[in-house]
Amino acid sequence: MEEKEDKGFVVKDRRKISLEDEPPEETIAPGEESGQAAEAAKKDEEGFGGSETAGGGADKTDRMPLPEVTFSTFVFSLSSSALVNLGEIPEPGTQSVHVDLPVAKQIIDTLGMLQEKTKGNLQPDEERLLRTVLYDLRMRYVQKSKA
Repeated sequence: MEEKEDKGFVVKDRRKISLEDEPPEETIAPGEESGQAAEAAKKDEEGFGGSETAGGGADKTDRMPLPEVTFSTFVFSLSSSALVNLGEIPEPGTQSVHVDLPVAKQIIDTLGMLQEKTKGNLQPDEERLLRTVLYDLRMRYVQKSKA
């Protein structure tokens, strides 16, 4: 009886970011040419961001550039989500206004947890922003919940 040679398997790391300083090296499977690997990576990048939007096949060039991710933009993003769920601003996609107090409360509580966990580690302006946003959102939530 003839035994087949076990060739094992190949693991490809297709993550877009790495915790290490240098990007991970790509592993090329036996028989796969580097040109094919580059083409596959390009297809993955195109599909990763979802080049099609819910409204149809919009091109990536049609999108507005995203702001740099900082602590402040993160806080503003959560704040905006809370304001949408409090019914204070319209939902960006549909421009409809709705109130979902449990979701708004969860976002506000998340910001509160973030404030506790980052205590002593923020710049003075970041700490002031978070404190001000939380105060404003909490007051709006109380007003909406009483109505």
